[in-house]
This record gives sequence, structure tokens and C-alpha cells, in this order.
Amino acid sequence: MLKTFCLTAVLPVTLLMIIMGCSPQADAPQASVNEAENVTEPENPIELAQKPEQPLTVPLNNPESSTQQQIEQYINGLATKGFAKNNHGIWIQAGDNLLANHQGTVPLPAASLTKVATSLAALSTFGAEHQFITLISTNGSIQDGVLEGDLVIQGGEDPFFVWEEAIAIGNLLNQLGIKQVTGNLLITGKFYMNFEFDPLKSGNLLKQALNAQIWPPEAQTQYQTLPPDTPKPQVVIQGSVQLPPSASSNLQPLVRHYSFPVVELLKKMNRYSNNKMAEMLAEAVGGAKVVAQKSAEAAGVPQTEISLINGSGLGEANKISPRAVCGMFLAIERYLKPDNLTVGDVFTIVGQDKGILDERQLPPLSVLKSGSLNNVSALAGALPTQQQGTVWFATMNIGQNLSGFRTAQEALLQQLLQQWGTPQSLPLELTPNSKSNSKTSRSEIVSHSN
Repeated sequence: MLKTFCLTAVLPVTLLMIIMGCSPQADAPQASVNEAENVTEPENPIELAQKPEQPLTVPLNNPESSTQQQIEQYINGLATKGFAKNNHGIWIQAGDNLLANHQGTVPLPAASLTKVATSLAALSTFGAEHQFITLISTNGSIQDGVLEGDLVIQGGEDPFFVWEEAIAIGNLLNQLGIKQVTGNLLITGKFYMNFEFDPLKSGNLLKQALNAQIWPPEAQTQYQTLPPDTPKPQVVIQGSVQLPPSASSNLQPLVRHYSFPVVELLKKMNRYSNNKMAEMLAEAVGGAKVVAQKSAEAAGVPQTEISLINGSGLGEANKISPRAVCGMFLAIERYLKPDNLTVGDVFTIVGQDKGILDERQLPPLSVLKSGSLNNVSALAGALPTQQQGTVWFATMNIGQNLSGFRTAQEALLQQLLQQWGTPQSLPLELTPNSKSNSKTSRSEIVSHSN
């Protein structure tokens, strides 16, 4: 008889502060109703999202004159400081109206705006509610608290499997009566822990996490963020961590772990511009070329406007046009709509979400993603206004002036808000709704009783 028990483990936000994965070159501090007699299966929300009622981007010509003049002044101001005009790109649109365009279709180094493409590709591939599964099994049997055999981990590409999740799994193994494993810890599939790509290192981290007697200081610190009555797991693995080419066919499942939904994973990734999460998600989609291809298709722009070498944005060879960035934001909005979600569920809402944008002087309620490398500064997203509604923009700057570019970007947004008016609250189309989602990271016991 198959028994299933559920244990929900919500990871605390404080964990994010120590696991950012941001390198010195990265950002620092995703039909009509049928008649009753003609009922058909409902269309997949992802397929529906691929059928836009109108193009996501607007025609290149005839931008709104006053805004275009402001952008020309902005570019001229950078030029007077010695930064060539062709090293900058801007695209601004609201609804069907192009407000400004300076090299808007020219691919430029995107830095962490690349994560917008990764977010879109993940949503278009998996959907907002998809959860990655890690399965813990054995090839042995349990006798008097001892698992006679190996503990087998079948990785499922979860990019946010960390100390807290491993602790929860260890406690479930204890509930199953397992306190000791005579065999080895076998790692199969793509198993990541604490953003570590190397499966051997991930396996050794898990081996430590399952036994509180050998916890490193980092595990002790994260344990303190859990509820006070959380047990400390004690699963002693006598053998070593090994990497067999594949899992055995005669495994008995013990514990199944579900990641956070994709939409929540993307929010965690984007708030702190976590490079390793971005690389893991891009790999799950099929790699950088697939991310670029899917993003261009979904955004409705030529493939030449999105060229990527990875999913994080590390490296100036990742190039995206400002128009494509705006198109990707709008495509993400479209993919999220069937699940009653918004871009506010995926990207940082200034003034509401903690993250890498905390130190910047950006308009509250804007929904943004930034990108920074040594000589690249980029900023894009949604700017809610009173007169224009939601304004979608992307500005990308190249040159040895990171701090100056950021200041100029912030001043430009404030200037635009002075002209169009600051809203008192987030518009409905940007208001996040993921808190109403019942799905979260969780683990469950799956064992066969005698």
C-alpha cells in the first residue's frame, strides 16, 4: 500500500542574502467559448500565450516628438562627456505608441538583462506553475533504523535546492526510520545544491546537511531561520558520494521534493540577479541558443536582435536590442496572464521587494531589471504613470562610467515621471498575485509499508 505524507517547507527570505551568486562583474552592492454540443479540450495556456492579438513591439517610425526630444538631450548629454552616441540604445513605448527610439533595434551588450530572456524562455518552456522534482530512493531495505544499501538522489534540475530543503528531507528520512546508511550516496541526473554545478560537490553538501553532527557553520546559520521546533536530522551515511552513469531500475522511492514554482524561482533569481540560478534555468531550457531563439520568437523580433552565449549575462557577447528587451517584458506579461500573474511576480518592484536595486534612486512602484558589467549599465522594465499608463522602456549604456550611467538613468526616469505623473499605487497589470498561489517548495514521504 502506498502512503503519502506531506511536509511543507517554505524557505525564508533571509536565505537569499547569503547566496546571491553575483560575481564582481554582475549586478552588485517569464479563445472563445465553445458551444455545449461542440466541447473540446481547453487549450494549453502556454499555447494561448503564443497567439498575441497584436504585435508586442510597435513600428519604428514616428516616435512621440516631445519624448524623443528628451531622449536626444539625454544622449547628447552623454556625448558631451565623451561617450559616443552609438554606444547607447533606448526604446520606450506605451501601448501602441512608440515614445522614443535611439538605436532601438541594435543589439548591445545586455549584461543581466539577459535574465529577462532566460525568464521568458523558462516560462514559455515550462509554464509559471511548473515544479522541478528531486527524487530520493534506495536500492536496499530498512532494518532497525539502518538502511542496508545506498541512498540514491535523482536530480531534477531544481535551481533553488539549498540547506533548508536538505534539512527537511533529512527529517523525513528520520521519520521513515532511517538514521544510518551502510552504503553510498549516489547522485544521478542534474542535482544542484547551494547553486553548485558540480554534482560531486553538491552530493557532499547534501551528505553534510543530512547529519546535523557534521553541519558546517553555514548550515547552522540557516537552521536558525527555520521554525524553533524544527528537528535536526541525523542520517549518517557510512559510504562516500559517488556518481553512477544512471540510476538503477530497481529503486524504491522514499522522498519526493518539489521545487518552488517557476514563477517564484524567477522572482528569486531576478531580485538578486543570481547568475548561477540563471545558468541552471537556461540549461534546463536547452542552453543559451535555445533561450535566444525562444525569446526572439515570443517577443516577435528578428533573431538577430537577441544573441546569447549564456543565460546569466556574464560576458559582453550577450547582446540584445532595447526593442527586444521591451518585447520580452511584454511577452512575459502575456505568458503570465492565464495564471492571473503579472511581471510584478517575476521582477523587482521598487520600494516593495528587497534586492540589488535597494541602493539605487529609482521611482517607487516601477518593475525593473538592471544589468551591469565593468563597462555596461542597462536598465529596463515597466514605469507606471498617470498620463501614459504603463510605459515599457529599456536603456543600455556602454563605457567606463558605471556610476555616471546609473545616475543618468535614474534622473531620466524621474524626469519622465514629472512629465507624466506618478501613480498612487501599482496598476492592476503590474500587481503581483503569486501570494495567492498555494504551491510552494515542499517535500513528501513516499514509502511502501509492510
